[in-house]
Amino acid sequence: MTAPFYITTPIYYVNARPHLGHAYTTVAADVARRFHSMHTDKTWFLTGTDEHGDKIVRAAQKEGCSPRAYVDNISKIFQDLWPELNISNDAFIRTTDPAHIAVVEKILQQIYDSGDIYFSEYEGLYCFGCERFYMERELVDGCCPDHQAPPETIKEANYFFKLGKYQDWLIQHIETHPDFIRPTRYKNEVLAFLREPLEDLCISRPKSRLKWGITLPFDPDYVTYVWFDALLNYISALGFPDRDLYQTYWPVAQHIVAKDILKPHGIYWPIMLKAAGLPLYQHLNVHGYWNVEENKMSKTVGNVIDPLEMKNIYGTDAFRFFLMRDMTFGLDSNFSETALIQRINADLANDLGNLFSRVISMAIKYFDGVIPEAAPDIEEEMDLGLKKNAETAIFAYNQAMESFAFHKGLIAVWEFITHMNKYVDITAPWVLAKSPSSKKQLEAVIRHLLEGLRIISGLIYPVMPDTAITMQKHLGMSGTDDFFKMNRLTVWKGLRSGDKLRKAISLFPRVEKTKPHADEAEASGSEKAPALAFKPEITLDDFLKVDLRVGTVISAQPVPKAKKLLQLEVDMGERRTIVSGIAEHYTPESLVGKQVILVANLKPAKLMGVLSKGMLIAATDETGVTVATLDRTVPPGTPLR
Repeated sequence: MTAPFYITTPIYYVNARPHLGHAYTTVAADVARRFHSMHTDKTWFLTGTDEHGDKIVRAAQKEGCSPRAYVDNISKIFQDLWPELNISNDAFIRTTDPAHIAVVEKILQQIYDSGDIYFSEYEGLYCFGCERFYMERELVDGCCPDHQAPPETIKEANYFFKLGKYQDWLIQHIETHPDFIRPTRYKNEVLAFLREPLEDLCISRPKSRLKWGITLPFDPDYVTYVWFDALLNYISALGFPDRDLYQTYWPVAQHIVAKDILKPHGIYWPIMLKAAGLPLYQHLNVHGYWNVEENKMSKTVGNVIDPLEMKNIYGTDAFRFFLMRDMTFGLDSNFSETALIQRINADLANDLGNLFSRVISMAIKYFDGVIPEAAPDIEEEMDLGLKKNAETAIFAYNQAMESFAFHKGLIAVWEFITHMNKYVDITAPWVLAKSPSSKKQLEAVIRHLLEGLRIISGLIYPVMPDTAITMQKHLGMSGTDDFFKMNRLTVWKGLRSGDKLRKAISLFPRVEKTKPHADEAEASGSEKAPALAFKPEITLDDFLKVDLRVGTVISAQPVPKAKKLLQLEVDMGERRTIVSGIAEHYTPESLVGKQVILVANLKPAKLMGVLSKGMLIAATDETGVTVATLDRTVPPGTPLR
């Protein structure tokens, strides 16, 4: 068994809702974890939320609530999002958790007792957005490089951590461990920063200015700096110092962060660990930014991408695939729905989807859906290098995924898919099927193709777990995690002759035209969704899970600050509030008294601050939105059969 694997995301700051960048980091960590789970049974994946500091207080004041109520709300939004994106984290930590607070207090006291924390008066340039002091040389045209605003001059007495004491040690460690920070460009960036004298770090805030934080154990009049609090989550979540989790996983810790938090993770964090006498993490893996239509994501510009909306429109696996395929880890990338649709149509619908349905359909047609047994000599004769191509793909895939080059791993898989499609064209099973004398060759060809699909399903598992399981079930396998172990995947003859295949399905229907930009549609059930091919077949049992009911609109009104949303009060045997994106097509007055069709058992969701308990059914075409109604009046709450 290989070594254990421990992966963390940064704990996300809860001053805003999750966006595309949060989704990418967390999906990348999930992909890394799933890949390593194919090699070892000991993996651990941590994510969570960072909940203290000035920005939280300001955000809570803006919302008119307490900091505690605010962080509880936003943290839950993050926690609820990750299952939607098929994230498999083992733990979700909050910096307001009592166990975490106890670890922060313990480490602070330990470093203070060793003499590495001292009290002093300081005057400096403070950015409230970053919650840190800046040196003049770090500013760009006199402004914070991240917030493009001049920092404020603050003079106050605080506690300081002796970063400078450990500067030479950190430089030596990075130079003697060249993959400590990767990719190399970010190692070089940290070393460049360390060429200048490293000033000591202010690690407290007076309670006269900020009360929302962890109180210093050695001075009740101060709270700790948010980064000194947040970074310790990586060990507090493992039960530092006594739990087995800490002993097992901390020595192999891998962090994934975006480049904007390189300095805290590449400088503050290793020095904190050194000062506390603790071992360092193994690797800091740094990725770039997602830009949107060539522009940086910004709430001001209005181009922030909601990952849940992308998932709901295009599917979880397709969205995950795009994120991993279109970003080179470490570099910036550009997000556009046009590019996402192109990936779905070309890579998923055409290359993978057509290959899958084509091979399964031929196996069902020629062998009644039973996996054939091929004679060894004929099997070797009809191999035509396919097995070797699979071995090459697996080798390249493993190397790429191990180094977080996820896009290269997928390229290796798709090169094998290309070989598979060419193999179909060269062997022409439809021609072999016409001649009884070619039956043995046909058995070997179909057998090779089915084995190739099995290997593809295993290789895509970390990125597209649901698709991988679906493929394996249609190949007559159980689709459990055990089938994704690398030692099983590398065996060419992994399918059992005589097992029954399931009928072929469309894994990824083509997206026929581009969906309007996200701000033109609301997740209300009546958005302008892309025109899709018919979705995969479902069973009657699946359909009966949807509870469609008739409701009578009692009242309607616009949702404040949302030009496309209406808030409806509906009688459906009980009163419900429904939010729907039809304000541009219906006036509130025109809806009152109208009987509409609703999905009654949809999980409630908050839209622009209003809790919507259901979804309105409507049709959308080029002329606009039309609400679905009945041709006669029926009692409210009547179910649709």
